[in-house]
Amino acid sequence: MKIGVLGAGLMGKEAARDLVASDGVSFVGLADINFTLAEKACKQLNSPKLKPFKVNAADEPDLAAYMRQFDVIINALFYSFNEKVAKTAIQVGVSAVDLGGHIGNITNAVLALKKEAAEAGVTIIPDLGVAPGMINILAGYGASKLDKLSEMKLYVGGIPVKPDPPLEYNHVFSMEGVFDHYTDPAMIIRNGLKQEVASLSEVENIYFDKFGPLEAFHTSGGTSTLSLSYPHLNTLEYKTIRYPGHAKKFKLLVDLNLTKKQYTVDIAGNVVNPREVLLKVLEPIVQLGHKEDVVLLRVLVTGEKAGERTTYQYEMTTFKDKKENITAMARATANTISVVAQMIGDKTITKSGVHPPEQIVPGEAYIEEMQKRGVVIKEEVI
Repeated sequence: MKIGVLGAGLMGKEAARDLVASDGVSFVGLADINFTLAEKACKQLNSPKLKPFKVNAADEPDLAAYMRQFDVIINALFYSFNEKVAKTAIQVGVSAVDLGGHIGNITNAVLALKKEAAEAGVTIIPDLGVAPGMINILAGYGASKLDKLSEMKLYVGGIPVKPDPPLEYNHVFSMEGVFDHYTDPAMIIRNGLKQEVASLSEVENIYFDKFGPLEAFHTSGGTSTLSLSYPHLNTLEYKTIRYPGHAKKFKLLVDLNLTKKQYTVDIAGNVVNPREVLLKVLEPIVQLGHKEDVVLLRVLVTGEKAGERTTYQYEMTTFKDKKENITAMARATANTISVVAQMIGDKTITKSGVHPPEQIVPGEAYIEEMQKRGVVIKEEVI
């Protein structure tokens, strides 16, 4: 199969790394508007299967010309491109997957293309990162094992193994994305009713082997499409995991309007967006650099099985690959999107249209493929 990657940043590069190591993949394209970046990544990966391309994703003809060379496209661009890439995939008749970004209804816009994708005979799966993404696949897998489903509780965090003040956090994906997830309200289901709660709220303690106490709190976007796939849930909650005290510190920044996109102030006749200033201020403080990160995940899916209350728990602790210098978040995220793209390419997934991960990705096969890549997800019935 031939798979094209859009975006030569960290996630795109690591997806390409997995693709060229996979026997079923014969050709991989790695495209970016910055050709030097794509070329450098290809040289580092050093595979005869891999070729760099210069593509301006904002230019539809340029994007279409690149995409039609492949069987499946992995979209590792910033989430503002997701709708355009999905529409172009339908136009050229190529299946596509993206890393998600359930902010500003981006994923809803992709899901709205379901009929067009089905008519074009292509498969499009949005939200294939870790959260959303991995948690959706595992939640769907757990749900499929129950006779009656009632609750889903999801916890995910990408954190440094050794935290430093003042925030005890180093970013493992876009800080702009972090700001969005902390600023926008979180959608949950409680007592069977959909409702919004403030992000950074309802902090609770959580423990993992070798890690704890940690804190977990609501953030936006994490429940993704699960409320659409399972509208009759009694409980649906997603919380982000951080070191203790992080939520309180960031809540002050949010309350001061320092993370708002559209908020501006006038300073001596100059219009300034405090968010842009804060991003620049935090840049040297929150860079991960050579530090070791870890991704912690826990998915609890509860309901009835054979007349008894049953919970399927999925848990993962993934560390940085120090030998290859691949962050834990990149290992979990890039391998997820690569595995699912290959499932489309090798016809493990055949259904056309636009489908959320929990509805279409086979959980057992996904867990097996991730384990081959050193990302171990443990299932327990409690």
